[in-house]
Amino acid sequence: MERKRNSKLALAMIVAGLGLVFLSAAPALAQEPAEGPATFLTATGAGELGGAIGAGLAIMGGAAGIGRIGGSAVESMARQPEAADRIATAMIITAAMIEGAALFAIVVGLMAVL
Repeated sequence: MERKRNSKLALAMIVAGLGLVFLSAAPALAQEPAEGPATFLTATGAGELGGAIGAGLAIMGGAAGIGRIGGSAVESMARQPEAADRIATAMIITAAMIEGAALFAIVVGLMAVL
């Protein structure tokens, strides 16, 4: 019962947040229309939006990968304490490789923005 109530509350907060976002944009839209055809998103804007979304997804993917490695390593160390040194070494190397790939993806995404 508590879970259902929490999920309804979370959904209501998301809807309220989206409503506030769209309502706060109304004064910005109350300007005179520009000359020529109106466009919602230009090619430059689409590139910047795609770069920003790509950089955000790279951050989330890297964080999820490193979190999963850390959790699995701690669980493995708890099951076999004698192998903790080897597990920690492998964990650090793997986390560094994931972090390097995520950093490269973030730089590529931000190059599209800047």
